[in-house]
Amino acid sequence: MWKWIRISALLAILLSVATGEWLAQRRLWSWQRSATVAIYPIIGDDSPSTRRYVQGLTNAGYADLEQFFADEAGRYALPLSHPVTVRVYPGPVTAPPAPPPRSQGLGVVWWSLRLRYYAWRMSGIGDGQIRVYVIFHDGHRLPSLPHSMGLQRGHIGVVHAFAAAYMAGTNNFIIAHEILHTLGAQDLYDPATNLPLLPDGLGDPSQQPLYPQQFAEVMAGRRLLGPGQAETPESLAECLIGPRTAEQIHWLHR
Repeated sequence: MWKWIRISALLAILLSVATGEWLAQRRLWSWQRSATVAIYPIIGDDSPSTRRYVQGLTNAGYADLEQFFADEAGRYALPLSHPVTVRVYPGPVTAPPAPPPRSQGLGVVWWSLRLRYYAWRMSGIGDGQIRVYVIFHDGHRLPSLPHSMGLQRGHIGVVHAFAAAYMAGTNNFIIAHEILHTLGAQDLYDPATNLPLLPDGLGDPSQQPLYPQQFAEVMAGRRLLGPGQAETPESLAECLIGPRTAEQIHWLHR
């Protein structure tokens, strides 16, 4: 008897969580009000420069992130002129759980649950429908960054970034990419080559000549310069949201 009571209670909790997440997604997709994004900077190493950089971060450092979404929303005639509001809150001392080495199977499911539990424990800090934990690293100690991820379920992003002012534009591009993942957008690049997928991964598939592309589609991750050649945008000024992504986040209906 007690076994079935426990199972029933667990099922009730899971149903409540699933229903809450579904309702939260519907509210975001309605775009009746600005989506609030809470950014939590995390010191990713023991470098003094990393600590100084993180401690100096303010809302003003993410103004281009808000402006990017506002500009792109205008291109799609979204009635909401200011679709995303970004706020910076004190980051937790401990970093989120790291994803499994191989992004497949039960390992990913278990990691997703751990990440959502981590976010739940931190839910008393700040007020955001979308929560992005940005782990900053000293580029002199870590020349390449771990992979960043964004979960639609739970609306949580984990971003790895460089603790340097000259990298702020690229950092914010990565944050925008993961925010869009939490809103339901999918990657538009080939994971084997990291090159944008044609045609949806191009900033402008009708551009003549086709290369080099003037803009990068934000979910493609790179701006295509030529066959087999691409570069990471230095800022969101070099990016746009293409029709495929706009459709997935409910900005475009066709």
